[in-house]
Amino acid sequence: MALLDGKTLLVTGVANRWSIAAGIAKQLHAHGARLILTYQGERVEDAVREHAREFGGAAVHPCDVTSEESLRALAAAAGPIDGLVHSIAFVKKEDLSGKVYTTSRDGFATAMDISAYSLIALVNALERNLNDNASVMALTYLGATQIVPNYNIAGIAKAALESIVRYLAFDLGERGIRVNAISAGPIKTASSRQVAGFSSMPAKVAAASPLKRNVSAEDVGNCAVYLASDLSTQVTADVHFIDAGYHAMGMYPDTAQA
Repeated sequence: MALLDGKTLLVTGVANRWSIAAGIAKQLHAHGARLILTYQGERVEDAVREHAREFGGAAVHPCDVTSEESLRALAAAAGPIDGLVHSIAFVKKEDLSGKVYTTSRDGFATAMDISAYSLIALVNALERNLNDNASVMALTYLGATQIVPNYNIAGIAKAALESIVRYLAFDLGERGIRVNAISAGPIKTASSRQVAGFSSMPAKVAAASPLKRNVSAEDVGNCAVYLASDLSTQVTADVHFIDAGYHAMGMYPDTAQA
């Protein structure tokens, strides 16, 4: 019997086959989960529907996390779920380089709304959909607690996201619902390439990490399988690092400079 047989998980953020969310969905499906995928906007709808066919005909629904109407429609369409994967973030490109103090007020609000508040909005909308003992996961990054040059407001938003994870874990714990974050090492995605200097980061992180290697989206997916399964019923309010041990190093190389 597969670890996730009989479980339904809703996965956000599957924009293309190189996204971390796609790697997560792939591993969840491999371990028996029924998937529900969401997309934001017509631009990525075809790609998400193609993934859905690869994942055993997963259900596909639109979801704009900035729209309460869209969130209500998702809740009405989704039905009962055993897990939620939050893999949503957005920062204006001009706020991913230079000095953090040049971030505009609008840029700050946009980053916090889509990258952090969206987890609150999703849980609020889907709270009745979540079965008891369900699992909620959010994707974060080391820049939430360590300085990563050029990550800037994205790191600040991730710090807020990690705090939200802890408070949601407390709020939902009485129903046995666990809430955790997964902090992935640098993975080449369309989003990560927007960070100035990212191209040199994976090699430097691999060289400095204890395991001397990079991680993949599928590696992150393996952690998600564990957190979605009954093997993690006592695990909540935590950040799980999938970065070959890089986060534990006492001195960090200059990972953000080309």
